[in-house]
Amino acid sequence: MKKALALLTIVFFTTKNFAQMNRLSEQIGNVKRVQASNAGYAFELSNAYALIHPYNATTIRVRVSKTKPTTDHSYAIDNLAPTGKFINKEENDKEVKLFTDSLIITINKNPFRVSYYNKSQQLLNADEDGLGISWYGNNVSCYKKLHKDEKFIGLGEKTGNINRRGNHYVHWNSDIPGYALNADPLYSTIPFFIGVQNQLTYGIFFDNTHKSYFNFGGGADEELYHFGADDGEMNYYFFGGSTVEKIIFDYTSLTGRSPMPPLWSLGFQQSRWGYDNQEQFLTVAKTFREKKMPADVIVSDINYMDNYKVFTWNQNNFASVKGMLGDLKKIGFDMVTIIDPGIKIEKGYKAYEEGVTKNYFAKYPDGRKYVGHVWPGRCHFPDFVKPAVREWWGKSFKDAYVTNGVRGFWNDMNEPAAWGREFPNLIEFGEGTDKATLYKVKNAYGLLMSKATFEGTKALMNGQRPFVLTRAAYSGIQKYSAQWTGDNVSSDEHMLLGFRLLNSMGVSGIPFTGMDIGGFMGNPSPDLFIRWMSLGIYSPLFRNHTHIGYNAREPWLFGEYNTNTLRTILEQRYKLLPYLYSSFYQSHQTGLPINRMLPISYTNEESVYNEKFQNQFLFGENILVCPVESNKQTLQVYFPGNTNWYRLSNDKMYTGSTSEYIEAPLTDVPVFVKAGSIVPMQNVVQNTKEKGDGNLFLHVYKGHLSSSYTYYEDDGETYDYEKGEYYKRIITYSPTTNKIVLGKKEGKYKSKFEKLTVVPHGFEDKKQLAPVALKDEETTIEL
Repeated sequence: MKKALALLTIVFFTTKNFAQMNRLSEQIGNVKRVQASNAGYAFELSNAYALIHPYNATTIRVRVSKTKPTTDHSYAIDNLAPTGKFINKEENDKEVKLFTDSLIITINKNPFRVSYYNKSQQLLNADEDGLGISWYGNNVSCYKKLHKDEKFIGLGEKTGNINRRGNHYVHWNSDIPGYALNADPLYSTIPFFIGVQNQLTYGIFFDNTHKSYFNFGGGADEELYHFGADDGEMNYYFFGGSTVEKIIFDYTSLTGRSPMPPLWSLGFQQSRWGYDNQEQFLTVAKTFREKKMPADVIVSDINYMDNYKVFTWNQNNFASVKGMLGDLKKIGFDMVTIIDPGIKIEKGYKAYEEGVTKNYFAKYPDGRKYVGHVWPGRCHFPDFVKPAVREWWGKSFKDAYVTNGVRGFWNDMNEPAAWGREFPNLIEFGEGTDKATLYKVKNAYGLLMSKATFEGTKALMNGQRPFVLTRAAYSGIQKYSAQWTGDNVSSDEHMLLGFRLLNSMGVSGIPFTGMDIGGFMGNPSPDLFIRWMSLGIYSPLFRNHTHIGYNAREPWLFGEYNTNTLRTILEQRYKLLPYLYSSFYQSHQTGLPINRMLPISYTNEESVYNEKFQNQFLFGENILVCPVESNKQTLQVYFPGNTNWYRLSNDKMYTGSTSEYIEAPLTDVPVFVKAGSIVPMQNVVQNTKEKGDGNLFLHVYKGHLSSSYTYYEDDGETYDYEKGEYYKRIITYSPTTNKIVLGKKEGKYKSKFEKLTVVPHGFEDKKQLAPVALKDEETTIEL
């Protein structure tokens, strides 16, 4: 009898799962019906339902699900309502054509396939004829035609070459300390890429937070590429802008742009896991001032907390937090404090008690609160999907941080991470129609935590700008936070990889990025540290950070000679702040990054994709930076474009569209300025709160084409710029007249500079001009 029962059980099991064990893919099918739908069109298909909507003339949303959707949601996009319109529709038995001012979208009916053309009827992108959109269980994929010369850039924080072709990538936010040079995935998910083919460009943002995949021709004889996810809809936005810059503009119009950062956050940030008392913080800060090494920020890692409990301070080591912050403020320092999502399970601990009482923590399906182990031990984790939890989290910064004077907030461990790395994926978040498991929420958790931190601290800071930094992210993070590249390693290879990561994050819509200079794990040699610091000048976030288990790395600890070198490096960063801040204004307006991989501006030049030159980038719009290892004294440099380039250090000129071997001594990283450029600079200050001498320098580099530059200032502290309290000048350069013209001042803010000094470069017998008064009306200066 027992044997019979066992046999029955086995037969039942195999019969029940026969279909699943032999599952095949399901295809999207044919078009059965087309009808208008909210400025777009709905397509009833044999095996699915599709919606196509225009968001502007060059942005098209394609949304495909197995059944007609009843709700709409995005963690990345604040307003999902379509804002564009199709200007015409043509339909016959074989296809439907939809027209905007810039694009033609052709939908083949049998089977459903979508192709995108520009208004000149050039093919930008198309579904693969035989595959298109398909499912395997809940997994959904979209297969696309791969052009012979096609290249791919983007996907945010991804290792490898900047051209993603031939490779496969996974998006599943993960805590990967000391990650390998080819590690994938890392900490963030930015499912946005740009395709370049036949001097044409397009972009795709796959807005699906489930574990997702992008395969750009790898393993498929380079006949096709595809992207997809483990679950959810095939929900993507197609960008048909004619340039990479236009695609970034459209992508950030959709997902948001960065607000102006606090100016102090652009100064040098000194960090170390290991600072653990207020005397230590004050000593480090005072040493910067005594040695006249410019800096703005001291960063506090986890050791400041009471047993690693967030929203607390160790009272034994920090007897007067407010007093310490006040003393730091007196010498021009701000503090950034780390914050993790794990809430220690401890009776009497305010954050824990409030979270339990108000039902604010993530749960198992049976209602038990999830417990994970991190720095404090056993922890619960906030359910950031709930708006009430985000509001509570934001308000929790008041007593421990904002009231004491902290203005910077570093969100870590928010993949989310726990010892053992992976949470059980069935943990639930949200409520009602927002309820979802970790399968959907994991990749968005860091975004939601950063949103809660930013919105909460902004509300508490009486009009001042908070600085928020995050490790984990999803598309849209740029609205709330800067992002850094996590736990890197002290090596030349990681230094170069770091800049590729920043450049890829930049082209993917995130302008405020950085890495741990010197490497988080390891002890950099003096040469490596100097090289990394000299390149760090040209990183939006300029932060030195290291692990508690390695040598201290304050910049005066490498010997007196190297201290002088590092002082000069820090001074150069502060001289460039007018240029950097103006670059952030451009990013705020257009979405363009600070660190720009060369394909953004030189899309169709093959050399910019060459592995020999792929580390090069533009810092802002005019400065070319060429990273080189610390143990090399020469570097082959590619000079892009049909223009000349001047070496920043000595004004030597080089011709565009050529490559040359360039000397690269440790004290002179190869940096060049584009001919025709205007680069605003200032004299050295020890911190951004220091008034300075009131002299603005405009460095003008001779070129053969006219150019313009937008110079920008505001108070660097508040949001008054949104009310017109800013100072903006359009500065033009004319090579035919050898004059520059400062357009009339725009905005109500008074410049902090009183004098203007023009510094010509490349002009025969021209030296620095005498300072003149900086006036608000249009001003013409002859070079």
